[in-house]
Order: sequence, then structure tokens, then C-alpha cells
Amino acid sequence: MRGDGSAWSARRWLRSAGFAWAGVVHTYRTQANFRIECWAALVALGLCTWLRAPVAPVALACGLVLSLELLNTALEAVVDLASPERRPLARVAKDAAAGAVLLGSAGAALVGLSVLLPPLLARLGTG
Repeated sequence: MRGDGSAWSARRWLRSAGFAWAGVVHTYRTQANFRIECWAALVALGLCTWLRAPVAPVALACGLVLSLELLNTALEAVVDLASPERRPLARVAKDAAAGAVLLGSAGAALVGLSVLLPPLLARLGTG
């Protein structure tokens, strides 16, 4: 890897990753929904391990929801910066971003149920 500022620079990648991680940490500290979604993801992934269920679809669904929540937080910050006063279009942008999180969460819940419910019922002896 070259250290001359090219796109393939390890130093540049680590610096960018540090900025990205700072965004995740800020969102975790300031957004209650993101904290809830992080813990729900850990529970879902823990259930995958306990039930010996496929991890990949649940991990992808969790990643989608967390990514959407990060984008929602970023969009809300940009809208607040651009339009500190209440405006109808600002509300549309914020509501649409929140709607994306809602739909992603509903999809993730369906993935979780379809992957985890059958082995859970079998383990409980009711399936």
C-alpha cells in the first residue's frame, strides 16, 4: 500500500474509518432509537447463536436498520443546519427518512421471525 495520499493508502483509510466510527459513536450517544436498535441486534444475533440459526440474513437485516438510522440522523442534522426554523419541506425530509427506518425495521422483524421462530419453537418443544 502506498502512503502518498492515493485512494489505496492505509493511513487515509484508517483516518476515514475513524471519522465514520465517530459518527456511529455520536449517534449511539445521542439517539435513543439507535441504542435500542443496537441492543436488539445483539439479542437477535445472540438468539441466532443459541438456536444455531443462520446468522447472515439476521446480520444483514440488522446492518440495514442501523445504517438507515445513521442516515436518518445525518439527514436530520443537515436539515436542522439548513433550515433551523420549521418548514414544511424540512418536515417532509425528516418524516421520509424516519419512514425509511420504519420500513427497514419492519422488514428486519420479518426476517428475524422467519429465521428465528421455527428453531425457537422447536427448542421450546412446540414446533
